Amino acid sequence: QVQLVESGGGLVQAGGSLRLSCVASGRFLEINSMNWYRQVPEKQRELVALITDGGVTNYADSVKGRFTISRDNSKNTAYLQMNSLQPEDTGVYYCNAAVTVLRVPRRIINPWGQGTQVTVSS
Repeated sequence: QVQLVESGGGLVQAGGSLRLSCVASGRFLEINSMNWYRQVPEKQRELVALITDGGVTNYADSVKGRFTISRDNSKNTAYLQMNSLQPEDTGVYYCNAAVTVLRVPRRIINPWGQGTQVTVSS
């Protein structure tokens, strides 16, 4: 099937930056949207940013102006550049994608990565 693997998380001081990567592998026809979610304990997983196959982006209000999502379709990879990080950005960041499978009839699946921890200290 399709696997997503995130990397790039870590510990950073407030005001610092991190760049997350998400690589998709497996057999598929195309990747539609690629999305980054964030989860903190006792809260629902929230959408942080998304990017369509056409490059249209959308962000949560809390990260607008600080985070930038991008993708390299030749590498089946999405990135999340996170600047001016704050302690409230701490959480596990998950990659998610809408992927059209090869098998006919075509259908779209939504795999998740295993998550990468981001911790911002004050």
